[in-house]
Amino acid sequence: MTKDVEIHREEMQDGKKEIADLCGIKKNLTTHTGRHTFSTVVALANNVSLENVAKMLGHTNTKMTQRYAKVLDQTILRDMQAVEQSFNL
Repeated sequence: MTKDVEIHREEMQDGKKEIADLCGIKKNLTTHTGRHTFSTVVALANNVSLENVAKMLGHTNTKMTQRYAKVLDQTILRDMQAVEQSFNL
């Protein structure tokens, strides 16, 4: 491992700790936590398609991305409201 990589990892760890402190998060933030949060809270909850999230995360197919995906209550509500509106004339 080169010194540049070590510095980068230290800076990344410091950044994650700073974010946790600012947000009042007591949990140790990991790279996995960041990827999971991005994919579920930021991307999927804002209507980004599973296929596009897979590409953003560097996954070769959506099967891997589905591990990150959770069905969010607000997504279900939005989808059901769309179905309801389609039946209203």
